[in-house]
Amino acid sequence: MCALRPSVPTRAGVCLLMADIEPLKPSNTGWLIADVVPDTFAFGWARTETDPALLALLADPQWQPYVVFPGEFVAPERVVHAVVPDAHSQGTKRPLFILLDATWAEARKMFRKSPYLDALPVLSLAPAQISRYQLRRSRRDDHFCTSEVAALCLELAGEPLAAQTLEAYLDVYTHHYLQAKQQLPFDAHGAAHGRLRDLGRPALL
Repeated sequence: MCALRPSVPTRAGVCLLMADIEPLKPSNTGWLIADVVPDTFAFGWARTETDPALLALLADPQWQPYVVFPGEFVAPERVVHAVVPDAHSQGTKRPLFILLDATWAEARKMFRKSPYLDALPVLSLAPAQISRYQLRRSRRDDHFCTSEVAALCLELAGEPLAAQTLEAYLDVYTHHYLQAKQQLPFDAHGAAHGRLRDLGRPALL
């Protein structure tokens, strides 16, 4: 996988708040985001203390943070469904998507017990497609893995190449993961690898 890492210049950034053992899970997809999006930040989450670097990031005037969370669980006045439409105009803050990288139960606890997030707008996604993530299974089809959520956010931010690249990279990673579990070789000429290669070609011109 290391030789396949794509990086796409983006104006948007991603901030991962990770539950205690989430980074240790082999099926975690947060690192895929860090490979694709240059401005990706990651912090471990704890109920009783907050990393000062996280607070500094949220206060940095270049960023407009959005907490990505279902709007049905949030006060309506905090909920937004779109990123500022003129995000590429001069002087506009860059979107920073805060993703709670955890199980759904853990993410709800993190959202409730993180007072530094209370003043931030909540971006509520309404994706039409069903999750394609195969490495862990949610009971609900509208639950997405972390990299799928990031791809949806990048699309909203007007970053279609980054969004599509992240989707393709997840498909390649999933193929490698499932093949390795069965002790089978991966197919470097399959559809997933081909799509990732095609998306990377414009950057080489």
